[in-house]
Amino acid sequence: MTNIVLQLTSEKQKEVQSYYATYFINRNAPGVIFAAKLSDTSITMYKSGKVMFQGAGAQREAARWGTETMDNKRVSKAKGDTLPENFASMSVLGSDETGTGDYFGPVTVAAVYVPLEKIALVQELGVKDSKMLTDDYMRKIAPDLMKVCTHSILTLRNDKYNAIQARGYSQGKIKAMLHNQALKHVLNKIAPEKPQHILIDQFAERGIYYNHIKNEKEIVRENVLFSTKAENLHVAVATASILARYAFLKEMDRLAEIVGFPLQKGASSKVDEMAARIWLKQGEETLRKLTKWHFANTEKARKLVQKKRARD
Repeated sequence: MTNIVLQLTSEKQKEVQSYYATYFINRNAPGVIFAAKLSDTSITMYKSGKVMFQGAGAQREAARWGTETMDNKRVSKAKGDTLPENFASMSVLGSDETGTGDYFGPVTVAAVYVPLEKIALVQELGVKDSKMLTDDYMRKIAPDLMKVCTHSILTLRNDKYNAIQARGYSQGKIKAMLHNQALKHVLNKIAPEKPQHILIDQFAERGIYYNHIKNEKEIVRENVLFSTKAENLHVAVATASILARYAFLKEMDRLAEIVGFPLQKGASSKVDEMAARIWLKQGEETLRKLTKWHFANTEKARKLVQKKRARD
């Protein structure tokens, strides 16, 4: 079923409402201000000015009012698999991760299924590229997205991360295993329904990704696509990015309670100084539980600790 979203001016919105007035239906959903139902097309208008056309006659009806928004067009700068036409309008299961470059805090992976009939609703709830959103805003919208979308969120805390990494698992392998597991969880939840496609925000090429998980009992392969900048290609990945970040922030809150102050994100020199501070006051074992121990920050913090102790 075709799904097209237009961004219309307030004047155009009034024209649409007048044109389809005789086909008006009540639709109680967040942000909906008008809805109509033709024999082959459903029309839904949102407070944001987005109007969604669904059904066999979607292209015909949408053509009366304008052209598709950039949300429905493929971003040319992305690298990876070639996506089908109108990919942004399809039912997609997407996955993304965060925390991999942070010394403090976990690696989190989220997989989210957004069927075509929920695309406009998810957009209305505030989904866009998570890099354009603040942490506070993502904290605000994530609970609503979790209610609306079938999802799986995996949080790999650092004690377990360090144990796995010490066994020789690369970060790429760890991420691949988490993505595969999260995707399996969502597929099981929505069965027997299947997404038209699965889109993974590409952190490794297809062959490398599948080599990482070759020993897993169940491997998700059907209709899987890989692309960089995937959060710009479909709202499912954008939503997954937000939920992964939300889980990361919640775990950072928990760790902050342990040490008594907010932890620095990233892996900068400020992180080294904070790590040394924790090491001196609460010990190496406490720091180890908070961090990805194999990062270079550990040795930098160790040197800062040694200098401090030498001075004292």
